[in-house]
Amino acid sequence: MSSVNMNSLMAARNAILNRNNALQDIANKPSGLTGPGQTLAPAKTEGPAGFAAQLTDAIQEVNQLQATAKEATTAYQMGETNDVAAVMLSKHKASLGFESTLQVRNKLLSAYKDIMNMQV
Repeated sequence: MSSVNMNSLMAARNAILNRNNALQDIANKPSGLTGPGQTLAPAKTEGPAGFAAQLTDAIQEVNQLQATAKEATTAYQMGETNDVAAVMLSKHKASLGFESTLQVRNKLLSAYKDIMNMQV
């Protein structure tokens, strides 16, 4: 059976959390871009309860991004707005959030499978 290197597992978890925080920072900026000299905040490393809370918050934020994209698309289709760029930007943000969520899920499932296959 395969063995799990805990250091690489924790490094992968931290990388996912850092990417999630970077996406949240980008989504919260009005221009969507990071200016020169600005850096993205590093991920907070917390215990298991903190990770669960962060994961729940991230899923709720992705859900909100998808709802916003749907509202913008509907408004454009109904002729209430002519701002195609805003519609496309909201759809792209929702897509990135969903893809990131899928990647986190896949990493967690992979880690879970590896742990369950460990010989004790």
